[in-house]
Amino acid sequence: MPSVPRIAMPPTTRATRRSGKPTLRTIADMAGLAVTTVSRALSDDPVINHETRKRVREIAIEVGYSPDRAAQRLKTGRTNVIAILLEPHEEILGYGTSIMSGIANALQGTAYHLIVMPNLPHTTNIDGVNYIMRNHMADGLVMSRTEPFDPRVRLLMEHDFPFVTHGRTELSTPHAYVDYDNFTFSYEATKRLIAKGRRKPALISGPMQFSFGSHILHGFMTAVREAGCAYEVISDIDLDHPAGAIRDRIARRHREPDPPDAFTCGGEVCALATITGMSDCGRTLGVEYDVVAKQTSQLLSAIQPKVETIYEDLTATGEQIGRILKKRIGGETDMDQLQVLLTPQPPLSGNG
Repeated sequence: MPSVPRIAMPPTTRATRRSGKPTLRTIADMAGLAVTTVSRALSDDPVINHETRKRVREIAIEVGYSPDRAAQRLKTGRTNVIAILLEPHEEILGYGTSIMSGIANALQGTAYHLIVMPNLPHTTNIDGVNYIMRNHMADGLVMSRTEPFDPRVRLLMEHDFPFVTHGRTELSTPHAYVDYDNFTFSYEATKRLIAKGRRKPALISGPMQFSFGSHILHGFMTAVREAGCAYEVISDIDLDHPAGAIRDRIARRHREPDPPDAFTCGGEVCALATITGMSDCGRTLGVEYDVVAKQTSQLLSAIQPKVETIYEDLTATGEQIGRILKKRIGGETDMDQLQVLLTPQPPLSGNG
């Protein structure tokens, strides 16, 4: 029989490897590694050294590898999803984008991605937590605006579901959180006003059902009691009220007897509304009254440079949340590794 000529096969190249949908085998062949090593590297397994994980991720990006999430979930029981419950409120400017940007920074290079679910205003939305947990929609959950005895936190702890709260609770069982020291913010802000010689500082705080609102109130009350000065807590408005309502309330209060001459404001929108209300009454900031406010963006400094501010870095908060949630999902239970209290920072610009 005549011999059948052999057909020479071209050497395997990166170009031919890219034909069709890239798989773990594709990456393994290119990296010279076992498929199991590639899989663990893409899952950010710390057992695999950093350089190997980095090289595997770079090859995965180069070939356009996209994991089959359904198959991964069947195999590992994990979704590689982190859910964040956000409550829409206008007071903290850019809150959602800043927090999510920080979390994304912390998750960079891992298999995790974020989904966002809106939280209904003025509720703890335990139904949303139930939905995520019972339907296994995520491997971990981020929540904000905690209550002192938050039912969401109780539920998640009962089911040992990994989560991190932006804010603390007063529950006896410790849990993972990242929080801003609102007590120190309010205490230092009020002390500044008193040091300026203001006779009657007033507070516009957060809603009292939330932990941060009571922390702001406690800081304010500690400062005025130490100074022995007159004070006022404007309790019929808070940071969740529309700016127009805050403006009108401040203007109305100024027309009543013995009005305050200084304001501790828990946010930028609140501070701008307060200044507008006082301006409507013909009062000049820095002359007849002063404001110290919490600042989370550049807006307040740009519009009202005379306002003294104390800074809360929301992107750094998000980064801490992401790091802690990764630890919690990984099985970390040491609360020293899972709780962070961020201290107030100097203003973004030289305005105070």
